[in-house]
Amino acid sequence: MSKAPTLLKTIEETRAWSRQARASGTVGFVPTMGALHAGHAELIRAAVRECDHVAVSIYVNPTQFGPNEDLAKYPRTFESDIALCRSIGVAAVFAPTDEIMYPAGKESLTVVHVPDELTTTLEGAIRPGHFDGVATVVTKLFGIVMPDVAFFGRKDYQQWLVIRRMTEDLNLPVRLVRVDTVREPDGLAMSSRNRYLGNEERAAALALSQALRAAQVAVQRGTTLAEELETCMRDSVALHPGVQLDYARVLAADNLREIDRVDKSSPDSAVALIAARVGTTRLIDNCLLPPEPGALIRP
Repeated sequence: MSKAPTLLKTIEETRAWSRQARASGTVGFVPTMGALHAGHAELIRAAVRECDHVAVSIYVNPTQFGPNEDLAKYPRTFESDIALCRSIGVAAVFAPTDEIMYPAGKESLTVVHVPDELTTTLEGAIRPGHFDGVATVVTKLFGIVMPDVAFFGRKDYQQWLVIRRMTEDLNLPVRLVRVDTVREPDGLAMSSRNRYLGNEERAAALALSQALRAAQVAVQRGTTLAEELETCMRDSVALHPGVQLDYARVLAADNLREIDRVDKSSPDSAVALIAARVGTTRLIDNCLLPPEPGALIRP
């Protein structure tokens, strides 16, 4: 069995671990909020394949939660998270407290703000300040762990663009790798919040992946107007009673700007993004358009 990962609690010991690791190879980093699942496992495996030493952070960051969001009930499964990390070959786990990350309190804090064009639409419009919290904590984690490479999932697509822009604009010496969304056999995107779903809600949650598949199929059949594809997604969600749609958009994949139509000659040039509430659980998902061969979401 793999060796248990070194458990790091302070900034000083984490930096010391990183300096020692980098002396003998590359350091890969997977930032998480815990409640690890198969999607996280795929991120970690990608890091283990590419890097000599891999660190995972487990920290439920309070600054990216709004006042009425699920910070208090966000799932915390530390022991099983450590076991998963051990099974894949993680070298170190950084698990700080709020006092370590925000010693002056989160109300007195230098904040990293990525331009509004990426942070005030979609998730940013529904969760004001969310991406400031994300950008700030990831910047801090990069400064603490000092990785050569960091790995992020495509499921949080807008977050990926925010972190990519932040890393470029601040000249942070970290290479970013995006890993494809991992799905359940029926198409549901893996998420820590899926465990909130009851049986009926779990079935209803397929509304998101099925709406994305409807957009993929529509593009393959010749529909390219973004407005028509968005209508297709909304109509698909409407087939699922009890699912409250927040948004269904088709935008430029590189910067989330408005587009008139999907360019069928340019794979992955657009992105379809969807968010909805199933019961009290809010879920997000996305897919790239036009889809690459073999990239259709399972029905």
